Amino acid sequence: MKNLNKDDFIKRSTDTLGEMFDMLTKLPVIRFKDLQIEKTALVIVDMINGFAREGALKSPRVEGVIPEIEKMSKACDEMGIKKLAFADCHTDESPEFGSYPVHCMAGTSEWEIVDELKEIGGYKLIPKNSTNGFIEDEFQSWLEENKDIDTFVVTGDCTDICVQQFATTLKTWFNKQNKKSRVIIPVNAVQTYDLGMHNGDLMQVMALYNMTINGVEIVGGIE
Repeated sequence: MKNLNKDDFIKRSTDTLGEMFDMLTKLPVIRFKDLQIEKTALVIVDMINGFAREGALKSPRVEGVIPEIEKMSKACDEMGIKKLAFADCHTDESPEFGSYPVHCMAGTSEWEIVDELKEIGGYKLIPKNSTNGFIEDEFQSWLEENKDIDTFVVTGDCTDICVQQFATTLKTWFNKQNKKSRVIIPVNAVQTYDLGMHNGDLMQVMALYNMTINGVEIVGGIE
């Protein structure tokens, strides 16, 4: 960083962020019925009480996307689209607590899916003990059992952590095998949090851009 001038960095970054913002205001809205239903799955990442409504990491921003995901979940049931739900779930031994406050402990209400989505149901619930649900054994087994699925609509939180890690890892997994896939992020159904230097708006924009350049499809929404 010694050769980086702060004023020049801020000026160039501001211009770049403006371009990213403009890009995100022009995203298309797509329709579930235009996807190949039998090859599509809805993924709900960490829409749990511990990030939406209670505990050290709760966020009103995360709670705010519940209605949109609720609507998508119901639409998927009507069309017969498969659904997965990841839920952060830890024990006292979790090394993750060196980076984040204690959260979503097993046996507490924090790791449970929010009531609105729990009432709809119909998803396969996969507890996860890291920020990346892709590496969970249960998800790997699900992939093996559902080899026909190559389109994933990914929703939930946090955009710049668990959502981004899952989406980019999934996309690169398909790429490694030379298999075409669609990993789709509806902007109105993902969110992150505000806390100190973690500027939610900035992190949201940066994460969406980073996923874009890694082959993840970013859309305004899905009807």
